[in-house]
Amino acid sequence: MNNVTLEIEGAIAVLTITRPAALNALNSETLDEINASLTEIESNADIRVVILTGGPDKKGNAFKSFVAGADIGEMSTLTKAEGEAFGKKGNDVFRRIETLPVPVICAINGFALGGGCEIAMSCDIRICSDNAIFGQPEVGLGITPGFGGTQRLARVVGVGKAKEMIYSARNIKADEAYRIGLVNNVYPAEELMPAAKKLASIIAANAPIAVRACKKAINDGLDAAMDDAIVIEEKLFGSCFETEDQKAGMGNFLEKDPEKKLKVVPFQNK
Repeated sequence: MNNVTLEIEGAIAVLTITRPAALNALNSETLDEINASLTEIESNADIRVVILTGGPDKKGNAFKSFVAGADIGEMSTLTKAEGEAFGKKGNDVFRRIETLPVPVICAINGFALGGGCEIAMSCDIRICSDNAIFGQPEVGLGITPGFGGTQRLARVVGVGKAKEMIYSARNIKADEAYRIGLVNNVYPAEELMPAAKKLASIIAANAPIAVRACKKAINDGLDAAMDDAIVIEEKLFGSCFETEDQKAGMGNFLEKDPEKKLKVVPFQNK
């Protein structure tokens, strides 16, 4: 792949967007490569968590840009039909990230503008470096956000703040992104990836089927009425009782004999 790297570190996959000449801007090729990487991730049953991040710029500065946006050079000559198709391509890939069975942590280093902010919002958890910049600058370019920004931003930070950001095209810094709930935590730049990997390791140590079921319950439930959402949870809760992970987890918890050391049985993904 030309613009994406995928590294597997045990149960953790690190997906890095590496298009330094364009500050990791998302063109069609990059979107296709992300999509192919997601296929590889889904085919590997050992992967329990994914970290999505941005690679260094041409000078090797790893904290310059996460994703500076969609590729304006590619978009500038699109027709109406081509614009809709490009928006669909991005939305299909981002929706796939959002519905990926395993959790996705977004480690945002530097600029997360337009498509960069939008791909981050498709992830489960967002953490960023203290020099991160977020924004939806599209109206300044004569277009709307096209990769889910008008929908996810309102769901993440609330309708009023989303409209303010989108209508004004104003960028915000990491501290404000944290204050409005766009990111979970802010770290010094050099601590961002270690923090992402630590969180990924904590998640990966838990029962993988249960973690996947929690993601599905939350995502599916958000799109349902409460009465229906509770039924979604009940069914996923019940399904856990067919797994070896449930037997091991509860068996370990119920071990009472003080003469014995608690034997923690590794979760088996089944």
